[in-house]
Amino acid sequence: MMDWTLSIAILIGGLLLSMGIGLPVALGFFFINILGVFLFMGGARGIDQMIANATIAVSTYSLAPVPLFLVMGALFFHSGLARRVLDAIDVLIGRLPARLSYLTVTSGTVFAALSGSSLANTGMLGTLMVPEMMKRGYKKHMAIGPILGSGGLAVIIPPSALAVLFGSLARIDIGGLLVAGLLPGLILALLYAALIFVQAKWDPEAAPSYDYEPKPLGERLFIFARDILPMAVIIFSVVGSILTGIATPTESGALGIMAVAILALLFKALDLKAVTTAISDAARVTGMTFLLITASSTFAQLLAFSGASSGMVRWATSLDMGPTQTLLVMALILLVLGMFMDQISMMLITLPIFVPLAISLQFDMVWWGLIMLLMLEVSFTTPPFGLLLFVMYGVSPPGTTLPEVARAALPYIACVFLLIALVITFPILATLIPSLM
Repeated sequence: MMDWTLSIAILIGGLLLSMGIGLPVALGFFFINILGVFLFMGGARGIDQMIANATIAVSTYSLAPVPLFLVMGALFFHSGLARRVLDAIDVLIGRLPARLSYLTVTSGTVFAALSGSSLANTGMLGTLMVPEMMKRGYKKHMAIGPILGSGGLAVIIPPSALAVLFGSLARIDIGGLLVAGLLPGLILALLYAALIFVQAKWDPEAAPSYDYEPKPLGERLFIFARDILPMAVIIFSVVGSILTGIATPTESGALGIMAVAILALLFKALDLKAVTTAISDAARVTGMTFLLITASSTFAQLLAFSGASSGMVRWATSLDMGPTQTLLVMALILLVLGMFMDQISMMLITLPIFVPLAISLQFDMVWWGLIMLLMLEVSFTTPPFGLLLFVMYGVSPPGTTLPEVARAALPYIACVFLLIALVITFPILATLIPSLM
């Protein structure tokens, strides 16, 4: 049999080379799969196995929540419910230094619990908040940074479509992984708020105050009861139903869609255009995701069949490194890969190697999965190819450069690293809520 180092060089090196020359990710996977099938699986018989793998991979029940969460989030935004929540939070915050930055973080946290889409959160907050912040004289880093930070919260705060995909690929309990991000997500939002406080104190001119007429307490309570409190129905339909055992993640996705649709009807915000746009957006993203999963299923089998996965595990466990050091090496690999490729591609390349290694080190898989998800959140905003950087760049004011957007993200990336350190030091932050299920 071919040495495992040569096998891994051919498979992963060939895949990275195909991406480097501009081949679409899915086609790159299929090309390397066909090459690997002829090298390791006997040619034509391996092709038959690859086709069978593809069918099995996309018919996995654990992937069913992905399109459901995507439809729920898209419907939440396209129906106008998101704008209603944003306006209500704006009234409730009242007069605060850097209030628009706080408004962005608060709204982004709420949207993360209602949509599950980092790209949608960032795009909407950027479109709505950046023009207003620029008009009020905010410096760019005070406008762009909070949007990039809070937009990424949807990676770990349930319902997260990326967490469902990660859990399915890594064979981790999806319900546990979803709710594990709730407490760390709230802690991260508080870290963002503390960062804004420090930045505003350090440079008051970065977020100048302006005249704002606060609403009477009674009116604010009425707005809260009318526009925000009903959204708790959506959160309970998804998170609460999983926690209480009423529903599986798949069923919670369906309940979430139903809750959004009912609220949109009650607010007279549901129309045919919102429904068709939401379904179209979700179908496009789901199709792309499932195509990549189809390609990656054979890739993972090739890594195992060629001995690359087991060889890598033996090599890593033979090093004079403890479990924590090995975990940090995994995180570093994701950090480097995140500079050059998207999150799904990163998962498809690394999980066939990382998962056996994590199991051999006897990690709590929900805890380990949450740390990996946090690293994926970081990769959304790492230059030069972080997806959220480009979304933010597209909605930034004229004259903004991509390096300016990246610099605004750096303090928020530091907050995520601080949270990762806290989760590693205090695993109960990740395991507390899943243990209550």
